[in-house]
Amino acid sequence: MNRPFTGNNDLRVLRRVICVAAILFPVSYATFGQTAPAPTPSPAASTPSGQSADPRRDEQSRKGATEAGPGTSQTSDQHFMKEAAQGGMAEVELGQLAAEKASSAEVKEFAQRMVKDHSQANDQLKQIASQKGVTLPNSLSAKDQATKNKLSKLSGDAFDQAYMSDMRKDHKADIAVFQKESASGKDPDVKQFASQTLPTLKDHLKQAESVSPKLTSSTTGSK
Repeated sequence: MNRPFTGNNDLRVLRRVICVAAILFPVSYATFGQTAPAPTPSPAASTPSGQSADPRRDEQSRKGATEAGPGTSQTSDQHFMKEAAQGGMAEVELGQLAAEKASSAEVKEFAQRMVKDHSQANDQLKQIASQKGVTLPNSLSAKDQATKNKLSKLSGDAFDQAYMSDMRKDHKADIAVFQKESASGKDPDVKQFASQTLPTLKDHLKQAESVSPKLTSSTTGSK
């Protein structure tokens, strides 16, 4: 027969339950009545230095830099390289022609210098163009070819005077082009090439202007 519960028994059971609960669930008692902390906002996605979080703005910036900056400078420098290569090639071929056909020793000497100096400059320019992926012309322009054809039909004093007259005009034009590139070129390698070649071109013009009067006086004296 079961023994009935008394008030004391009930109290002892309740105390045991409380003790067991305190041992098994201490965290619950410690945190009971506290509110949960507010969620920490997630940090914004990190972006590489110098970039905005909006990819559309980055794309617009890249597009603007390409259109207004490097594209323009590269076109200008490439145009100079092609023009310089074209002129240098003409100086070499006309110099070779003059070295064979000239009657004046000074004209021959000048022509030989044209071949030597412009061949060296052309080689330097070819190296720069190769590094930058620029294709240079490999044949004379129509104008230069016409000049060569005209000179090929001349001989003696007529050839000397025509050749030296062409050299004076060509070098004046070349100096103006090289001065512009050396002052306002954007590509440092091309700009340096123009600056280094410019003194040689000026010396060529000085020599051409020195030889030409002698040709005139020689022709006048022979009449």
